[in-house]
Amino acid sequence: MWNHSGSQNGPFNMYSYYIGYNPPTSVNPYPKFPRIHNSAFLSPFTYIVGDVIIQSNTYIGPFVSIRADEGTPFYIGSNSNLQDGVILHGLKNRYIEKDNNKYSIYIGNKVSCTHGSLIHGPCRVDDDVFIGFKAIVYNALIGEGSFISSGAVVTNGVVLEPNRFVPPGAHIDTQEKADRLSPVPQTEEEFAKEVQRVNQEFPAAYSLFFGKNKCSCGLAC
Repeated sequence: MWNHSGSQNGPFNMYSYYIGYNPPTSVNPYPKFPRIHNSAFLSPFTYIVGDVIIQSNTYIGPFVSIRADEGTPFYIGSNSNLQDGVILHGLKNRYIEKDNNKYSIYIGNKVSCTHGSLIHGPCRVDDDVFIGFKAIVYNALIGEGSFISSGAVVTNGVVLEPNRFVPPGAHIDTQEKADRLSPVPQTEEEFAKEVQRVNQEFPAAYSLFFGKNKCSCGLAC
């Protein structure tokens, strides 16, 4: 807010988010608390529940919802970013595997999930993947270095080989379509790397505003 002299009185935002146990249900009867590395950053108005692991220097933007209350567990690697409005949720008893472990959602290192994208389990997103604005990934395995453009949908159990390019608005819902995808163009690869570079600076930079010392639940102290 501003006073009559034009100077700013602050802070004018509450640093508020919800991090907690999943509610016990017949589908998921065992409450578990998220485990969040103390160098990750959670923006205000983030919602995280259940068996969720978030690794180092990962940026979670405003209004991100990470709900491991049905499908579980979720894993999010280091140096990744989930930008404003990203949603993570999973179906009960549906899993993918990574390194002999079962996950509802697995997101690797240096993955960009950009504004408004939906990542729904069961799915696996390997390292260095870019998921564009309002794209949907559901019941799919996305190979390392792939680029999913804005508004695209990847689903129906398909497997994308590494470094595949999904064009804007495309629906990749058969393995035949997935196998026809071309490599990521150099321009898009460079764009994805620049998005990564910028977002890897955000956890430390934003922590100057909100406090860099956090417990494993993500709360600043």
